Amino acid sequence: MTGMGNTRRTVRTLAVGLCTAALAVSPVAPAWARDAPRPAAAPHWRPTDSGTDARFRGLSAVRGRTAWLAGTKGTVLRTTDGGAHWADVSPPGASDLEFRDVRAFDARHAVVLAIGEGEASRVLRTDDGGATWTESFRNTDTAAFYDCLAFFDRRHGLAVSDPVDGRFRILSTSDGGRSWTVLPNTGMPAAQAGEAGFAASGQCLVTSGPRDVWLATGGGAHARVLHSGDRGRHWKAADTPVPAGDPARGVFALAFRDRAHGIAVGGDYRPDQGSPRAAAVSTDGGRTWRAAGQAPPAYRSGAAWIPHSRRAALAVGPTGTDLTLDAGRTWRTIDTGSYDTVDCAPDGGCWAAGEKGRVARLEP
Repeated sequence: MTGMGNTRRTVRTLAVGLCTAALAVSPVAPAWARDAPRPAAAPHWRPTDSGTDARFRGLSAVRGRTAWLAGTKGTVLRTTDGGAHWADVSPPGASDLEFRDVRAFDARHAVVLAIGEGEASRVLRTDDGGATWTESFRNTDTAAFYDCLAFFDRRHGLAVSDPVDGRFRILSTSDGGRSWTVLPNTGMPAAQAGEAGFAASGQCLVTSGPRDVWLATGGGAHARVLHSGDRGRHWKAADTPVPAGDPARGVFALAFRDRAHGIAVGGDYRPDQGSPRAAAVSTDGGRTWRAAGQAPPAYRSGAAWIPHSRRAALAVGPTGTDLTLDAGRTWRTIDTGSYDTVDCAPDGGCWAAGEKGRVARLEP
């Protein structure tokens, strides 16, 4: 370094800069989630006014005060002020579509998935905050039904369809969702009779890191989690203890905080049916799963880890929100409101959304 001037001032300025940079890239978990299974004051949801009665099962918490929602009647909303205002950025002419998943990269760039048989399954992308949309994929196979999508980074992502010809079908993009190709199914294990994914929260397909992806299933004899370590080309399946054996039962949502540690939630979505053993945990990348010692008391459709915590996570469903402070081994209910999906931004902001336009932000 040349032209230092006052060395002491330079050192002090450098130290402040390094501390500021460290805080910017390494935010901490809230006090109640700081890696110790101890009694803590529970967080709570603060509702925001979405201005619509759409049901939101797609949610993407981006960063800071920015989040996106995707739901019924072709509805897409976006906030950039922490939920004080939600802008309706729905694609024109999409009112007949059922959006069930959204992945946003920032306040301007996002990809949404519409679900359904045949051409009802579509992917659309915006590069200008929803002012305009481009359809990048329309399913033409009447046997396919797409459930969820997930991204490894801003360019590489996957979408999953229920089994076609006896195997789950995987779409892949390497240009941020602008184009999609169907991957070969030779590396996909055979599906069980009746096995499918659940388009309940946008979390039946999740990623961690640049190459690992997991797929949750139900409807078959066993509720399974499939894992790929090469961006969806080869998969291995593992049974979970979550109830199965019925089209309404299985794993509905997954969340992985790294390549090894994952949680699975689900159960039986019918309100008149119980859901014992509705949660499971894995510490080996999804190769094996064990039942939670104290599971949520009912079916749960969404899950998310609290950023920067090794132990804290949330699970949501129509009858409430549950919190774990021991990495999924035990859960306790902290809210009885109805939510279908939950997501947390890297900087720690968590959101939940569900029926009748319900949207809320987590408060400590």
